Amino acid sequence: MIQIALADDEGLFLDTLSFMLQRINDFNIAFTATNGRELIDQLGQQDSLPDVVVTDLKMPSLNGVEATKIIKDLYPDLSVIALSSYNTDVFISNMLGVGASSYLVKNTTPALVELTIREVVSKGFYYDKNVLRILHDNSQDGNYKRSTLDDNLLSPREMDVLQLICEQFTTTEIADKLYLSKRTVDGHRNNLLIKTQTRNVAGLVAYAIQNAVVTIEI
Repeated sequence: MIQIALADDEGLFLDTLSFMLQRINDFNIAFTATNGRELIDQLGQQDSLPDVVVTDLKMPSLNGVEATKIIKDLYPDLSVIALSSYNTDVFISNMLGVGASSYLVKNTTPALVELTIREVVSKGFYYDKNVLRILHDNSQDGNYKRSTLDDNLLSPREMDVLQLICEQFTTTEIADKLYLSKRTVDGHRNNLLIKTQTRNVAGLVAYAIQNAVVTIEI
């Protein structure tokens, strides 16, 4: 079962989303929260963490951006999906900047919500073309400060793995394409996280695109 935590201050939307996801056979709603502070508190009370958090941005007490910052500090491996009414580059960029694994707008389809949750649980992130464009645009922004990465720091094989990660292939798919074992792919991914000083796959992908380490078609 995929365990999901939901946070939204709109009661009707929260109940509807919870009902919709709960009807999917292998989805379970671990808990719901009506603001960011309640979300953080409930995470701390769980015997085991959910697989993914789906949170709104604009909430009282503690908004989704600040809640995500805290979540990524306390639980770096816990994936957060933003689901918001706001569909502007600034909001999306802010959530990606604090470690969100994906960004959805509330007028999206139920099928895309389900797909995004599955992709995030499977791969650690899911970026659609709009999110990829924003990451790319950030790299072109003169005010964006690039990280310095020695050209020789990543091995050719690590570069191959990184490119395929950014193209949103799963570990199994990457292993098949490169004729490697899944354990070897996992090892390369862990080395990439260490060398780029990123904390999770979502951060690794954002780093790679924003710093032009890889090229992604948009």
